Formats: sequence, C-alpha cells, structure tokens
Amino acid sequence: MLKAFDWLAYQVTNHTGVVAGVALLIFFVSLFGTTLVTMQTGNEAYLDKNTPRGALLAHYIDTYGSDAIMVIIESDDVTRVETLWYIDRLLNHIQNQQSVESASGIVTLLKQGNNGFLPSSSAEISEIIQKVPSEVIRRNLPSNMMTLGVITLIPGLSKNRQKQVLSNIETIVKTSRPPPGVSVTLSGEPAFESEMEKEMGSSMGVLILAAMVLMVVAVLTLFSHVRYALLPVAIVASGLILTFGLMGLTGTRISMVVIGAFPVLIGIGIDYAIQMHSRLDEEIYKSSLAEAVTTTITKTCPSVLIAMLATTTGFIAMMFGPIPMIGDFGITCAFGVISCYIAALIMVPVFAMLVHYRGKRQEKGDALIQEDGFAGTLSSSSASSQKSRESAVEKYDRTLGLTALKIAKHPVPVLLFVFSVAMIGFILDNEVPISADEKTFVPSDMPALLNMNKVTRTMGSIKTIPIVVSADDVLHPDNLEWIKKFGEYEIRKNDKITGVSSIASLISEYNNGFLPDTRSEAGRIVSSIPDQYTKRYLNGNSEAVMEFSTGDMEISQARDLIKIIRKDKDYYPSPPGLTIRVTGSLEMFSTVMDDIDRSKTFMTILGFVFIFAFLLLAYRRLNAAIPLIPIIVIVGWNGAIMYLSGLDYTPLTAVLGSMTIGVASEYTILIMERCDEELAKGLPLLDAIQVSVQKIGTAITVSGLTTVFGFAALMLSEFNIVANFGITTVITVVFSLTGAILIMPAVISLVYRYQGYQV
Repeated sequence: MLKAFDWLAYQVTNHTGVVAGVALLIFFVSLFGTTLVTMQTGNEAYLDKNTPRGALLAHYIDTYGSDAIMVIIESDDVTRVETLWYIDRLLNHIQNQQSVESASGIVTLLKQGNNGFLPSSSAEISEIIQKVPSEVIRRNLPSNMMTLGVITLIPGLSKNRQKQVLSNIETIVKTSRPPPGVSVTLSGEPAFESEMEKEMGSSMGVLILAAMVLMVVAVLTLFSHVRYALLPVAIVASGLILTFGLMGLTGTRISMVVIGAFPVLIGIGIDYAIQMHSRLDEEIYKSSLAEAVTTTITKTCPSVLIAMLATTTGFIAMMFGPIPMIGDFGITCAFGVISCYIAALIMVPVFAMLVHYRGKRQEKGDALIQEDGFAGTLSSSSASSQKSRESAVEKYDRTLGLTALKIAKHPVPVLLFVFSVAMIGFILDNEVPISADEKTFVPSDMPALLNMNKVTRTMGSIKTIPIVVSADDVLHPDNLEWIKKFGEYEIRKNDKITGVSSIASLISEYNNGFLPDTRSEAGRIVSSIPDQYTKRYLNGNSEAVMEFSTGDMEISQARDLIKIIRKDKDYYPSPPGLTIRVTGSLEMFSTVMDDIDRSKTFMTILGFVFIFAFLLLAYRRLNAAIPLIPIIVIVGWNGAIMYLSGLDYTPLTAVLGSMTIGVASEYTILIMERCDEELAKGLPLLDAIQVSVQKIGTAITVSGLTTVFGFAALMLSEFNIVANFGITTVITVVFSLTGAILIMPAVISLVYRYQGYQV
C-alpha cells in the first residue's frame, strides 16, 4: 500500500499537470452522472420487493391496488345548483381520462335519487339529501362548505403512470373555471407523494447549501491559522459532485432518509481535507514543498485511508438492514466519504504544487524583513494578532497533551466511570420509543399533508388492511362463506374496523344479499358482474382479496390491530387449502417498527464486526481492536441522550449506532496511528501519548467541530425525520471527539502497558 502512495507522491511532484488533467476528467464524468439521479418515494423505500412480504405487497398493488385521488371542493355553500353542476362537469371530464376507472361524489348520490339526473333546484337537492342515510351524507358532504369527490384509478397502475394521471387531472382542475368562491384541491396518496418529491428536492438543496455555508464559517473560525483555509470546503464540494455522479451512474436514488446523508458526508469529508491540509502546513516549515507534499501523501494519507475505510465499513453495515432506504443511506455515505477522501488526496497536494504553497508563518517572516513598505508587509498590530492566534493554538495543544497525560497515568478509574455511564445508556436505549408513521416524517405544514388530514377527518382513514386469500378455487361456496363470515367476525370484534369489502360481498350484492349454494351458480353471478368491479377483488379463480376499512389511527395501533387479525385468521376455522396473508401499506409501516427495533442493534453489532475484521486485516495484530473500545462507550452514551432528550427511533435514527462507529473510528484510529508513529521514534509510552494527542488534537478538534457544523445543517430541515437526526448526529460527533481525546489515551495506556511498552 505504501508503494502506491510513494508512486502517487512522485506523480504529483513531477507530473502535476497530468494528475490535474486526470482529476478534471473524472470531475466532468461525475457532472454527467449527476443528471441521472432520481427521487424515490412510496413503498419501495420501506420494503424490499424481493422479500416474500415485499413481493406480496407488490403483487397486491399490481393486481388489485389503486391509490384513490381525492377531490376537495370548498365554498360558502357547495350545495348551490351552479356549484353542483360545476362539480358534475368536472367529475365527468375526469372520468373520461385514460386510466381513470370512476369519479364519484355528492352529485353521484343526487343523480341516483333523481332518476339519473342532477336536481335543478335547491328544494329538490334538500329533499334528496334528507332521504340519504346520514352516514353516507356525512362522508360525502361533511358540511355545506365542503364536499369530497373520489377518483378511482385502474388497478395495477405504475407509480409513473399514476403521476401522469395526476398531472392530467391537475391540468383539468386548473382549466375548469369554477364558479366564484369555489376552490378545488387534489389530495390522496398520489398527490401526497408528488408533493413530497418536490419538498425533498427543495430540502436537499437547502441542506447542502446550509451545510456548505456552515462549513465556511467553521473553517474561517477554526482553521484560519493556515493559508488557503477554504481549500477544504472546495475539496468537499468536489467530493459532493463526485458522490452525486456515482449515485446517478449506479442508480442509487434519493429518499427522505438519503437526503440526510449529504450534510453527513460533508461533515465527515471535510475531516480528510483538514487532516491532509494540516499535515502539509506542518511539514512546509520543515522542508521544501516537494518534500512536504511527499511526506503528507506517504505519512498522513495512509493513516487517513485506514480511518476512511473503517468509516466506510460502518456505513456498509447499513446495507444489510431490512429497510431499503437505510441501505441507500449507507451506500450514499460510503460513496461520499470515499469521494471526499479521493478529492482530498489529489487536490491538496496538486493545489499546493500549482500555487507553490507556503505557510503563513513563512509569509509573515518574509514580510517582516521587507523595508520598502510593500503591501505584503504586516503591520505591528496584525503581526501581534497573528502571534496571539498562534499562541492560542499552541496553548490548546499543550492543554490537550497535559490532559491526555493525566488520563494515561490513571486509566482504570477513567474507564470504569465512562463504561458505567455507557451501561446505563444501553439500558435506557431499550426504552426509546419507535416511530414509523410517514406523516410524522414530513413537514407538518406541508399542504399535501394538511389536505390528507382534512380528508381523514371527514372520511376516516383512506387506507385499508387487505388480506390476500388463495385456494385452488376461491369461488367454491365454502371459501366464499369463510370470506364473508371472517369479515363479519372482524367487524364485530374490532371497533377500529369500520367495514369490509370482498368478492363475497360483491357476489352477495349482485345476488339479492345471498351467497350462491353451488360453484356453477357462483361462476354465473361473477360473469354477470362488470369486470371493472370483479378485478378489484378477484384474480382468476385461485386468488381473491378482502379489504378491511379502518378508522384513523396511529401506526402503533395499526400494528396491534394487524397482529390481532393475524391471530384471528389462524384461530378462525378455514376450509382446507385456503391460504390467508395480510398485506398493504399499513402492514408495511407497522412492520417497519419491528424492523427498526431489530435492525438498529443488528447494524450496530455488524458495524463493530466489520470494522474489527478490517482493522485486523490492516494491522495484523490483536490490539487493532483498541480504536473500537471508546466507540462502545459512545454508542452507550447515545442511547442515554436519546432517552433523556425524548427522541424517537425512526428509519433514519436507526442508523445512529453504525454511523457512530464509522464517525468515531476515524478519530480513534488517527490517535492510535500517531501514537504508534511517536513510539517508533523511541519515545516512552506516556510521552508518546502526550505528544500524539498534542500534535493531532488540534486537527481532530477542528475537523470534529467543522463536522458538527455540517451535521447542524440537518436541524434546519423541514422534514422532522431529518431534523431529529441532525440533533442526534451533532451529539454523536461531540461524543466521538470527546471519546477520541479523553478515552483513547486511557485505552492505549492500559493496553500498551499490558503489552510491555516502557512507561
């Protein structure tokens, strides 16, 4: 590996232009890749369609499912004749669109009560409304100021086709010329997902911009003692473009979870640039530019590479979780840190060679010997200010070194204390609640969400709990009887279930309220029912679906209800050969809660295993596990702070454990690497610990705090799921920085003493 860095150092110092040209070529290819990036919403973000549950849900949606588009019509009085005539024209126009199965509303009820014609007077309208059952009227006409229309799409439409239909309907609404005072709004799942995609794109842009601005502020504040202090920001921006390019070229899509990865990789990526820039600035005072570049590439870059790969293995662990968008988050973060490392590896030395890099102290020394008053001459006040800043940095270095020395002298009490706190954190972690309700993840004032809530308050939940029933012949009278009675049983037993529809209820409706006694009679009745109705509940003769409608409820309540239904289907006697499977989006989101509970621990453990295996491979010695010891403590602290802060585990915060491993491992590895370097020079153990923390502590602190600034951008997101993740990641980085500087010296001291190093 070191030979590769020697080769790179030679190429950079002797063929700078060629290396710069290759880097530009890669940059332009990445720009092309950014045009291929797409957004991801819907079920595929939560459930892998290649799993049995995912395949069943995909089959149900493709065969039976069709998300309804709701039309909310509001005015001071929607029962006015001119308003109803407008609604009728609008729904008729929509119903004639391709892929629209039906469009119904209050006008449909009025026509049914008036021999197929729309009433022409207010008196007739009032008379018909009084005859309709109050429950039906309440769902279609909750008040005289609002009515709802339901647009049912043909089952099995793809998400892209649903978007096209939604766009066509939006155009129809915009050009429909409603009467004065009448407003029309579209709602439902297709409208919700369409607006969420737009919000995600907007939020991603804001987060990246905010993270970059905070990076600039942090670097100018904390890294101003070096020349070209903003170079790390430019490097991270290049790494970001390379990341987008890799996502586009590999087909990795952006979801509401993945947008949280970009400030993360900005925050982590700037570490690499700062570490390399700091080492270059340190070496430039000791040697020539070419030698300084060579030392930076051959000494610092291998250490940072190990830290970067360790971080990447932590993110790779996320790919083995059960939730697809968490895997995409891990892939994006892995792409990001690799891209930022490559950008730093190439840009820092190449830029230094191209501009003939010199340190600020060198520049100051040259300026002070000028006698002709050139603009480069420092005034006494600016020189004093520079000296003050340098003194502050040196004072901080010494403080870190002395603190590390004290900790290294008394490692056992320090480790006992921090591990005791961590154990409490692991216990509290089990009490942290889990949230998987998509509505709580998006901005609370998002118009599509407000409209969905308006529909839910009026009609109840528009989502159902479907059950797919399979048999050799689902139209056999025994199977139809079971479908009907099981549906009635669930309605009686569970007050959250408001109704059920199935092929059995449809056949009964077309047979004067009775189920047929023979198979041939059932076949005859089904053949008399229009296909547009039967295909919503029947797939050939071997499969049917029954759908339970429910009241509005939290996902945790839906999870409990689905568990009850699953138990009931096993308890309630069914005919031989009948297979019953629960599916649907409510089942998916309720299962996501269980997935989060299992995956957060699984991914954390897997992250530890991956990094330990990598460190063993990289160092080929057992004490390679040393950098992981402080991380165990930090993961425990995370659980305590989440519980005390009242935060929930979501699909995004579920990655906190494995992400902590990735972030913190960089700092702990760099401390250990520098300590080994100082020990190799012949320093005693305690002196080596003091010098390593003193030499690298400032760079780690600066990179850690700039990482905090980058992660803080997440808290500006309008998506609650991302904002809460921002809070937890900021805390995690602070813990990681603390663990590296304060816990790592104790661990190194204890382990290395045991191995026989001279104190």
